[in-house]
Amino acid sequence: MTAPTQHAWPSLRVDDWTATRETLHMWTQIVGKIRLAHAPLVNHWWQVTLYVSPRGLTTSTIPYGTRVFDIELDLIDHRLRVRTDDGAVRTVALESKPVATFYAELMSALGDLGLETQIQATPNEVDPAIPFAQDHQHSTYDPEAAHLFWRQLVQADRVIQQFRSHFLGKVSPVHFFWGSLDLACTRFSGRTAPTHPGGAPNCGDWVMEEGYSHELSSCGFWAGGGDEGAFYSYAYPGPDGFAEHPVGPADAFFSEELGQFLLPYEAVRTARDPDQALLEFLQTTYEAAAELGSWDRAALEDDPTRWDHKA
Repeated sequence: MTAPTQHAWPSLRVDDWTATRETLHMWTQIVGKIRLAHAPLVNHWWQVTLYVSPRGLTTSTIPYGTRVFDIELDLIDHRLRVRTDDGAVRTVALESKPVATFYAELMSALGDLGLETQIQATPNEVDPAIPFAQDHQHSTYDPEAAHLFWRQLVQADRVIQQFRSHFLGKVSPVHFFWGSLDLACTRFSGRTAPTHPGGAPNCGDWVMEEGYSHELSSCGFWAGGGDEGAFYSYAYPGPDGFAEHPVGPADAFFSEELGQFLLPYEAVRTARDPDQALLEFLQTTYEAAAELGSWDRAALEDDPTRWDHKA
């Protein structure tokens, strides 16, 4: 049985969980950097991301020599689990504690499992960037808020996966970037892009150059925008007329400050049909990028139901 719509899309005010969000942000950065330390480079840094799972956020399988392991932030039972291919498991409690303590406990768990790991132990894309081992500032963890955030991600991931299925060109997974704490999916035109100027705090410009090496239209969900978070969509490079292109639904707008279209999460949550409202935003903002950027849409798009008549 599916959950009723009003319960499936939870309300979580940004201002009500700031301290927990900032702590969780640092925890996901540590976990993501562990994946970065071991996984081979995939274009646009796709090898470093996390994914929405039925219990929280997961790294998926990480190689370690001839072994493999994964890490999952379980936001139902509020435990981090490190699991290896030989059946060994270590856990770290997700509870109010300084980032420094979480970092020490997780690195100790990896050591116990023979997964010796060295990471660049300072956060990216935030300012100030407090080294993890010295971060006693971020220590709040409200399990209810963390759980509700994960429920938001579940809904966003589910609908964006549906949107992704209409594109047969180069397209990213729906994945969670720990640098900016957002869920994202990116479509590509197939053409290279101008060198990105960079500028993200405590993040080398070369990181952005790799991420934005090809012309794209990106969408996702960011937990820090608006009253309850916001869905976003942008193009790089932004084609002429992008900001003025009509998009839907009615609550969507272009933010000159951020250079992207936004749709408040609460506008989706309270819509008569939340899925359709979000899909309209994703499709019309993509069309703004593809039409104005002269993408070869006939070659890049298809109908995901094209084989349903054979089922």
